[in-house]
Amino acid sequence: MDMSYLKDKPIAVLGGGAVGKTMAADCALAGKEVRIWDQPAFAKRNFTNIEKTGITLSGNQFSYFGYQRKGTVKLALATDDMAKAVKGAGIIIVAAVAIAHETIFRELVPLLEDGQVIHILPDNCGSLVLRKLMREMNCTKKVIVGAWYTAPYGIRVVKRGGVVTNECKVEDRITTIRGCALPMTDNEAFMASAYYIPAFGAIIDAEGEVTISQKGEEFHHGFVEGNTVLDINLSNVNPVIHVPGTVLGVSTMQNFDKVLDQEKKNYSLYGFALCPAIAEVQAQFWEEEKALSKAMHIGLCTVNYEDFFSRTTMYGKEYMGPDFAVPFDEKYENFFGDGPFDLENRYITEDVPVGCYLMSQLGKKYNVPTPIIDSMILLASTMLKRDLAAQSKYTLDYLDIGHMTDEQLQSYLREGKFTPKA
Repeated sequence: MDMSYLKDKPIAVLGGGAVGKTMAADCALAGKEVRIWDQPAFAKRNFTNIEKTGITLSGNQFSYFGYQRKGTVKLALATDDMAKAVKGAGIIIVAAVAIAHETIFRELVPLLEDGQVIHILPDNCGSLVLRKLMREMNCTKKVIVGAWYTAPYGIRVVKRGGVVTNECKVEDRITTIRGCALPMTDNEAFMASAYYIPAFGAIIDAEGEVTISQKGEEFHHGFVEGNTVLDINLSNVNPVIHVPGTVLGVSTMQNFDKVLDQEKKNYSLYGFALCPAIAEVQAQFWEEEKALSKAMHIGLCTVNYEDFFSRTTMYGKEYMGPDFAVPFDEKYENFFGDGPFDLENRYITEDVPVGCYLMSQLGKKYNVPTPIIDSMILLASTMLKRDLAAQSKYTLDYLDIGHMTDEQLQSYLREGKFTPKA
């Protein structure tokens, strides 16, 4: 599908955190006009001195095909006024934590213009929330809404002496990414629009490449079309990695400085907590996801059992190809310092009440047992002394799909035919 009208239109990035700032700078370094927005409560901190310093992309930028883009660039606009950011933009990138989605979308919906394409990454149910709010707010603008299962790189914003800088350290660039539109009938246009996002440069560069693993399996790089946005949510591997790793590795995290005599700032879930026993739990967690996707007749990204038994888990495949793995008996210092440093972290506070809870509810709806996933919700809630599921707003009813039969849900996800609650 021809989406060339996007070529000369500005890109708006909503979210001034690590992913948002990096994607904004990446696109601007490629010559695009980029505007970045953040909520007033965060903009002052996240955009400090940005007009003078610009944003710097640094880091190793590991990638199987060697793609890199580094440098310092100034954006066309950094603002807390969303109307200024999105007016006339062709592509709107939403790079924010799930808990911020509803607030952002309520402000965004009245500003939408025909022809705009919204990219949410990672989705974390954002596509469902946005379409729901568009219905509630009687928005009839002809826009495309789609989502990706992850961000296109691993990043850390550099801090020096306790001061947050405008330098984004990009450790890796993935060469494959899975996405889908809501509804799926917009998939062709959504996937075509991705080629006008320079931040996907390593993926675009790798499009069409096929790597044969040592086991003889084909690994396809580039853009991968998912099978409904629920595929994209289940394919997001953050819950299966982060939650068991943080919950079952909590003693290493909490003992890291005072008992193990290490500097807390160097802690890493991947570098220190993961081990074969936790990997087994992660692998069985994934088996529950596979059973769920099969019952729902949707897709799921390919993850093999043995992929969990590596310090990098399946993440390494995304940027270094199918044979990349770091044994558990090997130190991998690239991860040192990436945390999490306590339980009040998105590895728990987002991945449990959004990701795990969504899977648990879908399991009940489709009669698929999810004992491992449910146990992670229970243990995390016990550790934090609050019921993360009961307090979560991410119920199926909140997403406007709880009342639907399977046939109605499939029709909505695939064709956009929404069945209202009776």
